[in-house]
Amino acid sequence: MALYLIGDLQGCDAPFQRLLQKIDFSPSRDTIVLLGDLVNRGPDSLAVLRRIRGYGASALSLLGNHDLHLLGVAHGARKPGRKDTLAELLVAPDAEELLDWLRQQHMALHMRIGSGDLLMVHAGVLPQWTVGETLVLASEVESVLRGPALGEFMMSMYGNEPAQWQDTLTGSARLRAIVNALTRLRFCTADGVMDFDVTDSASNAPEGYMPWFDVPGRKTANATLAFGHWSTLGWLSRPDLLSTDTGCVWGGCLSAVRIGATLDERELIQVECEQAQKPGK
Repeated sequence: MALYLIGDLQGCDAPFQRLLQKIDFSPSRDTIVLLGDLVNRGPDSLAVLRRIRGYGASALSLLGNHDLHLLGVAHGARKPGRKDTLAELLVAPDAEELLDWLRQQHMALHMRIGSGDLLMVHAGVLPQWTVGETLVLASEVESVLRGPALGEFMMSMYGNEPAQWQDTLTGSARLRAIVNALTRLRFCTADGVMDFDVTDSASNAPEGYMPWFDVPGRKTANATLAFGHWSTLGWLSRPDLLSTDTGCVWGGCLSAVRIGATLDERELIQVECEQAQKPGK
């Protein structure tokens, strides 16, 4: 039995299939965790969702900003963007079943590997949140996504405010802040003010900001954080961090990380990808 963490697919089904073949993935034996942005920008979002859904409990999926965007478009809360490649999926005969499956997926996942904690999100975690708090906050959003108020939530999900987390936040502002941190975060200040404008590499942080994972005193520093989302950051492996978005949709690689018996046992496996979009995210 093996555990693999896989970076952003963004509708690139052919590289996904090649990667699964390269790792010799068997749903009866192995588990894959998709770290969000399953769909959009690439050519085969419909095939990607059908493939992952078909693997059942052997494939665990996080929700990324593009996945939530799909739900927003499907519920009329957002118009399709110029670069979106979701039209085929939205009119597919099994679209309703796939969208219902998508809304059941996760905002954060936690596993105990050996003696270490592995926390998985799509984008980032605010420095003020512990592992436990992150999971509780993620569950708040998951409950809404899976419940009858999904359409109403989608109407209020978009926006950059509040830019800083407060425990006293309530209602749509609270949920929006959680979603933005877990699915959009790259840079923040030492006290957790989020920036959503800069998408450059970690070395090009706006003045007064830093990569969320480099904030001194981050309360998840004793865990290993695995995430995608940041293609300009690319592959990064250090004891407390695994960055897995290596820009497949931009013509980079699609990456999987095999996790061994401990979190120090890591193997990077990659396949080349055809460029599906011009650079820019």
